[in-house]
Parts: sequence; structure tokens; C-alpha cells
Amino acid sequence: MRAAFKAVADKRQVAVLVPTTLLAAQHYRTFSTRFASFPLRVEELSRFKTRKEQQATLKDLAEGKVDVIVGTHRLLQKDVVFKDLGLIVVDEEQRFGVMHKERLKQMRAAVDVLTLSATPIPRTLHMSLLGVRDLSLIQTAPKNRMSIKTVVVPASDAIVQKAIVQELDRGGQVYYLHNRIESIYGVARALEKLVPKARVAIGHGQMTESELEPIMAAFVEGEIDVLVATTIIENGIDIPNVNTIVVHDADKFGLAQLYQLRGRVGRSNHQAYAYLLYQPHKALSEDAKARLEAIREFAHLGSGLQIAMRDLEIRGAGNLLGAAQSGFIGAVGFETYCELLAEAIAARRGRQAEVAERREAVIDVKIDAYIPTDYIPQVSQKIGAYQQLANARSQAEVDELAAGLRDRFGPLPEPLENLVEVTKLRATAIEKGVTRVVVDASRLTLGVGSAFEIAPTAIPKLQSLTKNKFRFADGRILVDLPDRKPAEHLPLLRALLEAL
Repeated sequence: MRAAFKAVADKRQVAVLVPTTLLAAQHYRTFSTRFASFPLRVEELSRFKTRKEQQATLKDLAEGKVDVIVGTHRLLQKDVVFKDLGLIVVDEEQRFGVMHKERLKQMRAAVDVLTLSATPIPRTLHMSLLGVRDLSLIQTAPKNRMSIKTVVVPASDAIVQKAIVQELDRGGQVYYLHNRIESIYGVARALEKLVPKARVAIGHGQMTESELEPIMAAFVEGEIDVLVATTIIENGIDIPNVNTIVVHDADKFGLAQLYQLRGRVGRSNHQAYAYLLYQPHKALSEDAKARLEAIREFAHLGSGLQIAMRDLEIRGAGNLLGAAQSGFIGAVGFETYCELLAEAIAARRGRQAEVAERREAVIDVKIDAYIPTDYIPQVSQKIGAYQQLANARSQAEVDELAAGLRDRFGPLPEPLENLVEVTKLRATAIEKGVTRVVVDASRLTLGVGSAFEIAPTAIPKLQSLTKNKFRFADGRILVDLPDRKPAEHLPLLRALLEAL
């Protein structure tokens, strides 16, 4: 609202885009109240307005008489023309597709865009992480808010009955979410039988304004106890007295959707409850399990960012240029994906040299090389040590890490000494352009990459170290080894690599 006010003060128009008619009506009321004492004109554009009202609003908008327009997807249609648009605010960004956002860009190239979301879609979140967009987090919850208790259970009449009765007994109201219009009336009748004292009403997206408006008004006034609704209630509806939500077939919803639905309750200083039900006889898919697990895990206030991050992991980041909003990051891993992306961007800019080639080498020697649990008992510290060793790129770095471990945890046990030795071998191999070091029973194979060049001075060294038992074969150097334990070959391996 402050951003909108600032834009209007600079004689520009503001468009506020929201996904549902209910939310448009709510925002229109809030904007009108907040700006009542200023000479601003706020209008609403949605299917709740008659054709005649819409035409009049559009005419005034084109002439610059309307300062702030709040609307649904209706704002994206081709007949909507602005005189001087300065700011677009997209509320509940995760509900709009890429095509919608492209349409916004076409409206005006030089327009500021502010998108708001508790759970951004993977593509938008990824753009923010890459720095393509600016990202701000509001991490302070409103005063006296409590986190919502989330229960994920198989559906049963007993659970639904207990949830509704418990809420009604403390003077609250309930959302029952059932997302199929053809069976919603049957569900409402079943709930009336299950909890006879409850006053039940229905709300869904195919109702006209004259049908839906009185029901919502009665619900806000507390004249209805249970509202059986579709996902029309998902976004932004703010009724503080509703503190229990029951979601039927929760496994069919996306992660962001579940988080948004849960956010419809707990909007006051009462403890709120969210019951996510799934069919008891049904086998859940891996993704559905992951989503329900994530929503149960992230129950604390302001966990939308973690939810969105988990969504990014489950679904992938989608296309930076193009319409796909999710993708297959899981297939290559997030870090590799970012590296590939950086390479692609540098190539398009004609600066391929900027992308440093990150070489790797595989060391395959059959020895025990690990960090024993009794040496570093805490898992997080052990993982940290493994990561530092994996990232080491020189022998000096490895020596420094080993000294640090000795300092903190005492003398290195044999398996860890082996690991340090293997890590040094890997650092040397990377430096020399060797991609693979394999020790079999009596043979050493060095695989070499395209960056490998052997110095003429290295040949005599190889001859003396291997007693002339080496040969070159299509991108590999083969060395015959004496029959010893693999661990005893490590000093020879190091000497060979350093000689190259």
C-alpha cells in the first residue's frame, strides 16, 4: 500500500493483480478504507462487476481518472488500457502462470513490479537466488501469533467430528475443504448429520456474486459455523475467528497450496489446527509423501521460504526463459545445474573463458579410507570434515585440514590417515590433468583428460620409478605393479603423479 501510494503521489497508476474474486473484493475494501482521506480513486475489476460497470471503469482507467485498480485475471485482457501505469503489484504470485506474467510485461516495459507470496513458485524463487530478481523476506510474525498445529492422518468420520466439535465448543468456526463441485453438496449434507448442531454452508467458484456474497458475509459475521468450500478460499481470505481447517484428499494438492490453505487459519491469538486427510486405503506417490512430510515438518511461523525451497528440490526450477514453472533439477543436482546455467549465460555473452573449468579426479584404491565414528561422534561435524576434504584443491590445503583435525580431535586413526593420503593423491591428479587413478591387483591405470600434456622430462622419471614397466594406451597410462597390499602402493602412486 505504501508503494502504491508513492506511485500515485508521482502521478502514475497502480494495478493490483490478485487470483480470486473474493481476494479482489477484500483488497478493494482495504485500499478504499486506507486511502479514504486522500484524493485517490480506487476501483475494482472482476467478474462480480456487471458488464456496464466494467466498461465504465475501463474508460476512466484509459483516461487516467482511476489511480489504483484492484482486479483478477480480468486485468490481463486485451481491452484493459492504462494512461500511465507505474507499478504492478502481484499478490499471491504462485497462482499466476508464466504466460500471465509475460502479458504484464507487454503492458509496459518500464513498469516496476512488486510480487508478494508466502510460497513463490520454484522458477521465481530460483530467479531470486540467482540474483535475477531482488528478494526481501518479512520474517517477523504479527504480534501474538501462534504456529498452527498440523495433523496428517487417514480420513475418518471420528476425526472430522472431533475437529469440528472441538472448534465449535470454543466459539470458533471451521473451513472444510473439498475440491470437487459435483460432490460438495453431498459432503455438506454428511457433515450436517455428523455434527447436527453445526450451521453448514457451501462456497465455490461457480457461484455468482449474488449467491456467494451473502454466504461470505454471514460467515464473517459468525452466522455460519462450517464453510464447505473449494480452493476459492486458498488465497488471502482473512477471517480471524476461523481456527480449524480440514482438508479432504490433501495428497492431491501441491506443497505451496497446502501451505496457503493452512495459512487461512491461525490469523488471531488463538491456537489453530490444520487436519490434512488422505484416503486410508490408497497408496501415496513418493512426491505426495514428500509434500505431506514437508508440510508437517515446517509448522513454525514464517516457514514459507523453507517450504518453497523444499518445493524447488522436489519439482526443480523450471525454465528461466520459457513457460515451464518446474523442472528436473533432481536429475543433475542443484549445484551442477547452477554451474551449467552459469556456463550457458557466459557462452551467450561470448565470455566462455570466464567459466573456470572445475576439474575432478576419481581415485579408486581398495583401502579403508573414512572418518571413524568414535573419532568424530557428532554427525554434523563429521559431514563438515568430509565436505572440507572434498573441496580441497592442493596438498597444502589437505595438510592444513589434517593439522586442524589433529588439533581438535587428537591423533588421526589409520582409516583417516588413508583418507588424507587419498585426498592428497586426488589434489595432485587434478593439478596434473589426470581424471582417474585405478589400482587393480597388479596394475595401475591413469586416465588422462583433454587438458593433459606430458613433459618430455617426465619420461625418464617414469622409467626409473616403474623400472620401465609402463605404456601408453588410448588416453591411459598403464603401469605394472609388484604384488603388494593396495595401501603399500600409495607412496609410489604419489611419486608417479608428481613426476608427470
